[in-house]
Amino acid sequence: MTLPQKNLIHKLAWVLLVKLVVLTGLWWAFFHDQRVAVDANLVSDQFLSTSGTSGNKGEQP
Repeated sequence: MTLPQKNLIHKLAWVLLVKLVVLTGLWWAFFHDQRVAVDANLVSDQFLSTSGTSGNKGEQP
């Protein structure tokens, strides 16, 4: 490997490391305490409903 290739690899590694640290910090600051309550009956009703709204792309009939 030539010197410019090694420098590029090192720079890319540093950029990825900094990006990982920033994303982890953002997640920790804004999302780490968020919880989503999931009701199994409600989810099964949504998946098993036969109302035909899956093709409406979010529009109400």
